[in-house]
Amino acid sequence: MHMYPYLIAAAVGYLLGSIPFGYLLVRIFKGEDVRVSGSGNIGATNVARKSPALGAATLLLDAAKGLAAVLVVRVLFNGPHQQLIMTTAAFFALFGNLFPFWLNFRGGKGVATSLGAFILLTPKSILCMVVLFLIIVVAFRYVSLGSVAVATAFPLLAWALREYVDSRQLIFIALVSLLVIWKHRQNIGRLAAGTESKLGTKSDTESGTESDTKSGTLGATRR
Repeated sequence: MHMYPYLIAAAVGYLLGSIPFGYLLVRIFKGEDVRVSGSGNIGATNVARKSPALGAATLLLDAAKGLAAVLVVRVLFNGPHQQLIMTTAAFFALFGNLFPFWLNFRGGKGVATSLGAFILLTPKSILCMVVLFLIIVVAFRYVSLGSVAVATAFPLLAWALREYVDSRQLIFIALVSLLVIWKHRQNIGRLAAGTESKLGTKSDTESGTESDTKSGTLGATRR
């Protein structure tokens, strides 16, 4: 089996996936570095702490870049291995989102990009994951809990719904699940400790930063 299509798919996926939309939007419209506030992440949840509109835009653009990677590869390559080649592009779109070389390999957490990248490949699984995510977030108000839950469910859903042509696609999907869960390891720790921020509240990091800023301002006023 020729490796050329897979190398091209990996390159396309990584380059598109590594576009740091959250960082760029906050930098352009707010003149700030989103990595130094809130959770320090460039994903939609942290961007939304700066601006709900920018957070929504980040969510859509992160999903769109994953989808774009798969669409480009689908146009470039066809044949019996097309699905596996597209899955390669989807995986590396996630990898680019998690580890963008533009930002010293410190990226997002991959949920939106994964959903966009696999929407054409595993549509029924993605629909189930979106419903599960919404139920968990509405019920418990923890975005991270919903993210970890859908990441865990992804390979099981893809297998149960038979949304694969080549069994190697399931390996890629399992790796996607593991990477997303690994990127949420600190959130999992905070969930276990009961200190994770709920939806609509500021993270401890952001609150601490604001408190320090206010204290500094007050101190300067007194001086």
